[in-house]
Amino acid sequence: MAHVEPNRSGLLEKLFVPTLSEAHSRTLVADAGVLVSSWASAETAQQAAQAAQTLGFPVAVKLCGDAIAHKTERGLVRLKLTDAASVEAAAAELLAAALPEDGPVNLLISPMVTGNRELIAGLVRDDQFGACVMVGVGGVLAEAIGDVAFRLAPLSPLDAQELIDDLASQTLLGAFRGEPAVDRSTLVSILCALSTLAQDPNIVSVDLNPLIVTDGQPVAVDALVEVAEAQS
Repeated sequence: MAHVEPNRSGLLEKLFVPTLSEAHSRTLVADAGVLVSSWASAETAQQAAQAAQTLGFPVAVKLCGDAIAHKTERGLVRLKLTDAASVEAAAAELLAAALPEDGPVNLLISPMVTGNRELIAGLVRDDQFGACVMVGVGGVLAEAIGDVAFRLAPLSPLDAQELIDDLASQTLLGAFRGEPAVDRSTLVSILCALSTLAQDPNIVSVDLNPLIVTDGQPVAVDALVEVAEAQS
């Protein structure tokens, strides 16, 4: 998979926003090497229904825009839609829910990804330590377990493997409920991709939440990239 260029500042400054839309975020992290669920963008409810038929049901539909960082909290996500009619109806509702302050919006359509385990991963910049890559246990167990680990960027593949080994919940990474063990090589690639993105100082943070483990593969089904404010 292609790697992101170390400096994407031209793109980021052009957007003049503190966050990128989910579609922009997905493109950025996928270019860097993160395994992301397939998706399509649409401007109208009818286009969303057509995209869903191409991608395959069931799907999720979300309202996206560079000014929309927290879709779930605002009720801007529809899940487990099983036919074109339900997609079109949900998409129309989402477009009607857009606020003036949201700016330009569109729809993101993605097949539902299922799995019994969820992980989280990300990139943060600490005032004292600088860029750090994070991985942890996600889903309903996240708050109860509080199992996350951090390493300073840049990461080598060995560093990324050791970061995974730092998690206390190692049994959750093994074979689980009839599913194979988590593919650690894929997870290592995701963490190294986040490390690569840290080379761009305009990228403030990256949030991959959740990474759903399906057939052993950790797949990002949502992505949010925060960028530095463009200087006037």
